[in-house]
Amino acid sequence: MITLRSYVGGRWIAGDGERARLVNPATEEAIAEAGTGGVDMEAALEHARAGGVALREMTYLQRGELLRAMARLIHARRDELIEPAIANGGNTRSDAKFDIDGASGTLAYYAELGAGLGDVRVLADGDGAQLGRSARLWGQHVLVPRHGVAVQVNAFNFPGWGFAEKAACALLAGMPVIAKPATATALLAYRMVEAIVEARILPEGALGFLAGGAGDLLRRLGGQDVLAFTGSSETGAHLRALREIAGRSVRVNVEADSLNAAVLAPDVAPGSPTFDLFVADVAKEMTQKAGQKCTAFRRLLVPSPLVGAVESALVERLGAVKVGDPAREEVTMGPLATAQQLRDVRAGLARLRAEVTSVFGGDGAVEPIGLPSGRGYFVGPVLLRCNNPDAATAVHQLEVFGPVATIVPFDGETRSAVDLVRRVGGMLQTSIYGDDRDRLAALALGIAPFVGRLVIGSEKIAGQATAPGAVLPQLVHGGPGRAGGGEELGGLRGLSLYLQRTALQGDKPLVESIARQNRG
Repeated sequence: MITLRSYVGGRWIAGDGERARLVNPATEEAIAEAGTGGVDMEAALEHARAGGVALREMTYLQRGELLRAMARLIHARRDELIEPAIANGGNTRSDAKFDIDGASGTLAYYAELGAGLGDVRVLADGDGAQLGRSARLWGQHVLVPRHGVAVQVNAFNFPGWGFAEKAACALLAGMPVIAKPATATALLAYRMVEAIVEARILPEGALGFLAGGAGDLLRRLGGQDVLAFTGSSETGAHLRALREIAGRSVRVNVEADSLNAAVLAPDVAPGSPTFDLFVADVAKEMTQKAGQKCTAFRRLLVPSPLVGAVESALVERLGAVKVGDPAREEVTMGPLATAQQLRDVRAGLARLRAEVTSVFGGDGAVEPIGLPSGRGYFVGPVLLRCNNPDAATAVHQLEVFGPVATIVPFDGETRSAVDLVRRVGGMLQTSIYGDDRDRLAALALGIAPFVGRLVIGSEKIAGQATAPGAVLPQLVHGGPGRAGGGEELGGLRGLSLYLQRTALQGDKPLVESIARQNRG
């Protein structure tokens, strides 16, 4: 069993005292331990803030080259990184690649953005504006790096991709990072950071790493710092309410719970390309990463006349899923990541039971391939149907974070679908499937205020559509209300969390010269 160390103050430190154990979720064997006891969080922050000076002196082009080197390193180490993703995350090889390639791909994307911005240190935000009777009095908004630290707290389900998508935006913007992955599945992120530090890609202080709890770190943040958090809405609300966070106006971004929906329009015929796309996407989102994706579908809105066809198609798909030891080649779905996740999924299924009928999978009990009965944190795919969605509450409020989805029949009317979708109070992602352009437009505009990303599936894009649960760096990731109210990624929009928008006002030639004094 190895000990995961924290990288703070320019050195690796093994925490003192009690340590958490990291296990293989398929075998329940302890494989590592981690803790941050004795780590001086104030010193870690000060070291990172000092490291921000070197980053801010670089241009966007130069910082982009740092990200490119990180992307290439992770891609080159892909095969060796797959092993900790399987051993500690319960990922199949395919799921591990999804996480690791998502990390390197996001870093590479932001490297290209840096190259496009070029040898500049300041970004203009929009056009300048005449403020007086003549153009002499001029105003111009500019974006400059904040002089603090980006503390990035990531969730257990994507330790690689979650680390990279946050770090890419912060580092390109010119802010140093302290990454804090969920301890239970931190091994993959640890290996990534270990490789980056070993390769000496980044300036001293630009990247820190906490293997274990955050201690009093968050209470030490100040007005120039940023906290980016992915996790439960309950924890996100707690962090926002911390006296030090609120009192010092620490900038906070939260990406939280989401009962995402997939909506099938009534014009879709069984067996059509759009119908098949809907079924394929639902099956993938239910089983990839064992359904442990914040963007996975939890509710499937299906017109009542199509419920039978959808159930038959999904039962056939889900029946082919092979659950077991993710290290085995024939296995297509591994276990949940932790014992707590297993308890939560079982409790969630029990709460849903009063409002649903089981279509496939029963209570999720399954005999895992390649392991003794009762070993590991396994749940098989579970498809449910809610026959009275208007009266249901748990179906629209409870996110069961596993391979579980509920069919919600509706009358086919656009208004009914929109009303049912929005009942959750905010989502990260929702997808609508159909070929009637007017109906799709009405659905999209009705749902858009309640979701961060809306995927529109149709026959036109069936052959080239990416899985709706894949978070793309070009588009924002986040959502309103229950989903946290934040935004990450979205191309250059992803940098805004780490930049200060400042209005320059004065003599036009002087204002413009200040804005131009940024080339390397």
